[in-house]
Amino acid sequence: MTEGNFVDYVKLHLTSGNGGKGSVHLHREKYITKGGPDGGDGGRGGHIILRGNSNMWTLHHLKFKRHLRAEHGGHGSKSRSTGADGEDIYVDVPLGTVIRDTETQNVIHEITVNGQEYIAAEGGMGGRGNWHFKSPTNQTPRYAQPGIEGQEHNITLELKILADVGLVGFPNAGKSTLLSVITSAKPKIADYEFTTLKPNLGIVEYRDFQTFVMADIPGIIEGAAEGKGIGHRFLRHIERNSTLLFLVPADAPDIKKQYEILLDELRRYNPDLLDKERLLVVSKCDMLDEELQEELKAELDEQLNIPYLFISSVAQQGLQELKDKLWQMLNT
Repeated sequence: MTEGNFVDYVKLHLTSGNGGKGSVHLHREKYITKGGPDGGDGGRGGHIILRGNSNMWTLHHLKFKRHLRAEHGGHGSKSRSTGADGEDIYVDVPLGTVIRDTETQNVIHEITVNGQEYIAAEGGMGGRGNWHFKSPTNQTPRYAQPGIEGQEHNITLELKILADVGLVGFPNAGKSTLLSVITSAKPKIADYEFTTLKPNLGIVEYRDFQTFVMADIPGIIEGAAEGKGIGHRFLRHIERNSTLLFLVPADAPDIKKQYEILLDELRRYNPDLLDKERLLVVSKCDMLDEELQEELKAELDEQLNIPYLFISSVAQQGLQELKDKLWQMLNT
């Protein structure tokens, strides 16, 4: 899917169907002079239902369809005939979709399971026909209930990608290259900053036909919280990851400082992200000889208190060790 087709934020205006009117009808039949009331009930208005679909991973299908209106319920009729229910509208959304009230920005619901349904706008109930209101003292009621009006809501859908491992790093740290090497994903790779403008997903194949999902988000720079670069917009896609993989290139002037800058940006966006498992990966290590790698390892042992690995995506170095470590972290 191209970058332009990845949509993770849409606003919708929902209008559910009105309930049908109850019928006011008196039974008329040959040889039956006083048949009494037999007006039927109105039908229920159509719901608007959001439904999880594991085969989707973007909200692009809703990009140009912002107004959804369900069908009204049918009116009741004679012989206690109930009006038809309005047809429900089902809107399929990818797993990880968060539903917010547009005005208050409060989270209403989250879709995380395939087939999970949520009624975002409930159709109005149909009115009762006049046969419900007959009594010994009111044998021919000439009134019925009108249908209840449907609901009208403004909601915002936000997609948070569901993945096991999230890649975090500065632009040009090698995140997209790593994803392209250990998965079948084909992210855009080029020698300039912010090559990745939209999140990418890839499935990592592990031993014995086991797999886990890795997500690559656009690069973060210092000051992203103030809107520098492309800001914090895509960080919500790693909120559901159980493990965060920090990539820092081996030619960085100060690996520890870059890692701390990335960590601080995550903290400023959402402090809960710091509670996740973290792994530091020094990428592009094919530029280092064994002596330099040993010196760098000695420095990192003194400076950091998290596990780290040296890899090279281009030279295919340390990738199996990386998979083993990630699998271990995901399953402990």
